Amino acid sequence: MANQFEDNFHRKFYYLRLSVTDVCNFKCTYCLPDGYQPAERKKPSFLTLDEIKRVTGAFADCGTTKVRITGGEPSLRRDFTDIIGTVASQPGISKVATTTNGYRMAKHVGEWRDAGLTHINVSVDSLDPKMFYQITGENMFHQVMTGIDAAFEAGFEQVKINTVLLKDLNSQELPKFLDWIKTRPIQLRFIELMQTGEMNDLFNKHHVSGISIRNHLIANGWLLKIRSNNDGPAQVFCHPDYEGEIGLIMPYEKDFCQSCNRLRISANGKLHLCLFGDHGVDLRDLLEADDQRGELIDRIQGGLQQKAVGHFLDDGNTGMTPHLASIGG
Repeated sequence: MANQFEDNFHRKFYYLRLSVTDVCNFKCTYCLPDGYQPAERKKPSFLTLDEIKRVTGAFADCGTTKVRITGGEPSLRRDFTDIIGTVASQPGISKVATTTNGYRMAKHVGEWRDAGLTHINVSVDSLDPKMFYQITGENMFHQVMTGIDAAFEAGFEQVKINTVLLKDLNSQELPKFLDWIKTRPIQLRFIELMQTGEMNDLFNKHHVSGISIRNHLIANGWLLKIRSNNDGPAQVFCHPDYEGEIGLIMPYEKDFCQSCNRLRISANGKLHLCLFGDHGVDLRDLLEADDQRGELIDRIQGGLQQKAVGHFLDDGNTGMTPHLASIGG
C-alpha cells in the first residue's frame, strides 16, 4: 500500500466522490433549473469502466475506504451496475455508496445491491407531491417513494435521504419529516442551500440556516453521534424514540472544512480538491494503462499540496458550485 493521501494541513482522505456523468433528468431549482445542458456540442466523454477501475484502485492503494458514485444522475449510465461492481471489487474499498434521484430504484436497486452497493442516498426535497414537483420539475414523487421501499426490501438496513432546505418551500415540513422517520430506519439529511454565482436571487430568497434545526433537535432530546473517519460532513443526531436519524450539512458553519476527508473526481477525469474550488487537476492521461498507477498517485498527491485550508463561501467565492452536476456536488 502506498502512503495515505494527506494534505499540508494533515487531513487524511478516506472518502472519494466519483462522478460518472453530468447528465441529469431532473430540473431541480437549486441545481439545474433549466435542465441538463451539454457544455459542448460533441458527445461528452465520461470515464470508462477501465478508467474507473484505475482511478479507484489508486485511491484504494492510498487509504481510501469509501467511494460514492455520483452524477448528475449516475443511474442514467447504462453500465451503472457494472460501475458498482468495478468499484466494489477494489481491495480496500469497504463502502460503495451512491446518490440518486431515485427514479430508477424501484426496478434496479436489488441488482445494485447484488453488484456491491452498500449505502444509498436518495434526494427527496419534499413529502408533498405537489411541492416535490415544484422543486424538482418532475412528477415522480410516488416512483421515488416506491424505490425507497424497494431498497429496504432488497436488504439495505438504512436509506439516507437528502433534502435541500428551502425557506418558504419545504422548510415548514420538519414535523412531517420527523413523523416519517419515527418508525423507519432513514437518516434524513438536511442540506443548507449553497450560494452559486448564477443563482444569487434563489439563495437570498430561500436560504435557511441549519442551526435553527439543530437547536430544535437538541431542545427535543436529540443526541449528536460520533463520526467515523470515512463519514461525510453531516452532523448526525439520534433519538431514543426514533428509528430514524437526522443529519445536518451546514457548509457555512465555522470550521466546516476542518474535518474534510474527501476528494472528488469529475465525470471527465479531473481531481477536484474541494466542491468550492475553481480548478481541477487533469488525470485522464494517466488512466490509459495499468502501469501508470505510480505516476497517477504522484499527481494526485502533488495536487493535494494545493488544497486550501477551507472554502471561501463567506467571501462570496462560489468556485465550481455553478457546475455542481459535473463534479458530483
